[in-house]
Amino acid sequence: MRLIVARCAAVYSGRLDTVLPEALRLIMVKADGSVLLHADAGGYKPLNWMTPPTVIEEHGSPPTQMTVRKRAGRSEDRLEITIHEVLSDVRHEMAPPDGDAGLAKDGAEADLQELLAGQPQRCGEGLRLVRREWATDIGPVDLMCRGTDDEWVAVEIKRVAGIDAVEQLSRYLERIRIDPAFSSCRGILAAQVVKPQARALAESRQIAWVEVDLAVLRGEREPELQLFAA
Repeated sequence: MRLIVARCAAVYSGRLDTVLPEALRLIMVKADGSVLLHADAGGYKPLNWMTPPTVIEEHGSPPTQMTVRKRAGRSEDRLEITIHEVLSDVRHEMAPPDGDAGLAKDGAEADLQELLAGQPQRCGEGLRLVRREWATDIGPVDLMCRGTDDEWVAVEIKRVAGIDAVEQLSRYLERIRIDPAFSSCRGILAAQVVKPQARALAESRQIAWVEVDLAVLRGEREPELQLFAA
C-alpha cells in the first residue's frame, strides 16, 4: 500500500463531474488498483475513489500529476489528481490477499445471513435466493435474490443497521447497476434493529428495510400476530 500526504487538487469525470480545490489530503493507492482520496474529516468515506480494475499513470518525481482511469461500460471514468506539494510518500508491504483473514461477522449477523438465505421471503414477499455473497468490485452483497416479477433484489444484512449500513448498500447498488442487465436492481436492508435515521435515509433512496427476529427465524417461537387498522 502506498500513502501519499500531499497538497493537491482533483477533477473526476464520468457519470458525474466533480472538482476538489487544492488542499492537504491523503492519497491511498492499494495493490489491487484502488485509489482513494481522503480529507482529515468525514469519517471513513473518501472524497473521491476509483475501484479496480484501473490504470494509474504518474508524472514527475516526486509526483506532480496522477491520472486514474477505469472503463465503465462504453465510457471511461477518470480521476485527475494535480499534486502541488508532497509532504510524505511511503509504501508498506501488507499481507497478501490469500493470507488476509478479512472482516468476520459477529455470531448474530452470520446467523442472520445463513437463516435468511434459507428464508428469503422474510425480507420481502416472493423473494427467492440466487446466491449468497454476490461479488461486486467493492465487496460482496450478502444475498442476491429475485422477486415476484423476476426483478433482481440485493439484500444487505446487519444485526443493528445505522446510516453506515444504508451507505454501504447504496454503494453496492451503484456498482451492481453499472451492468445493464442489473440496472433496475433494488435494495433491501434487513436487520434485527433498523435505527430511525437509517429508516429515513433508506426511504429517501428508495431502499426498503425490514426488521427480522432471530428467534422466529430459528423456529424458537412463533411470529407475533400484528393487527392493522383499516
